[in-house]
Amino acid sequence: MERPYVLHMFTPGKQMSPFDVNMAADAGWQIIVPYAEVDADSIAAMTQDTIFSRGPKGARRSGIFIGGRDVMLAQDMADKARAAMFKPFVVSLMADPSGAFTTAAAMVASVDAALLRLHGAGLAQRRVLIVGGTGPVGRIAGVMAAQLGADVTLAGRSAPSSEQAARDTGARFGVALRGGASADRDLLAAADVVLACATAGVQVLGVQELAAAAQLKVAADVNAVPPEGIAGLGVMDDAKPLTGSSAVGIGALAIGNVKYQTQQRLLVQMREADKPVTQGVAEALAMARAVLAEPSSPKAA
Repeated sequence: MERPYVLHMFTPGKQMSPFDVNMAADAGWQIIVPYAEVDADSIAAMTQDTIFSRGPKGARRSGIFIGGRDVMLAQDMADKARAAMFKPFVVSLMADPSGAFTTAAAMVASVDAALLRLHGAGLAQRRVLIVGGTGPVGRIAGVMAAQLGADVTLAGRSAPSSEQAARDTGARFGVALRGGASADRDLLAAADVVLACATAGVQVLGVQELAAAAQLKVAADVNAVPPEGIAGLGVMDDAKPLTGSSAVGIGALAIGNVKYQTQQRLLVQMREADKPVTQGVAEALAMARAVLAEPSSPKAA
């Protein structure tokens, strides 16, 4: 009898996200076991319980998924889990706290593709303003945009807290990020791209703010809960002209479709890989860009 595919799902929170459990099941993992309140101090022991119990042959059919809400903690846990493994006891590993890695990947890849298609060049050297930039998706979107060569500002309610978040996140992921206040109109006026990553149901850019964004080329929003995060940007909009602006907008469900495919394919890739793989920030962005590059994608050009 063939050994089943077993995915161990660790979160520092009180429960694992049902969304992630469903995604793992649909990706073909046969036994899915969630563990709550697993922190950075206990992840090494949990990882070694995972790798030793099935032996080297069972390792190919075993995997670890790290969730939670804190992107910095999830990255630390992923690093510690990987450090706790050694050949031949190695299993595939994926981190996606609050879906932040795959959501940010879908958002950044969609914006990059729209810029390339409409303006002949992607995010490199673009000024990117991320409103709600101190949250999980905002931070990782900032990291990914910076990795693609953009000049990124994480904007939150106060400049000092945003600057601290930018320093901490940039240092952790090896990129340069700026911090600023979301109310700073000079930042908005200079932005080529605005990414709205604020709390659901909160509009961060109204009609007046959009009119002041003279350089804006692409705006994207991950908020699917009314009201829209950016005035006039519908959830299904896919690089559609944005009313009151010369820019185009990408809505939450257009981004969500790419996010879903990205997470699904990463989980399938973990299960099908002949050798253990690690799925993190770089892999999520690469997968989202691959999804958008397919001929069947309306954004492929």
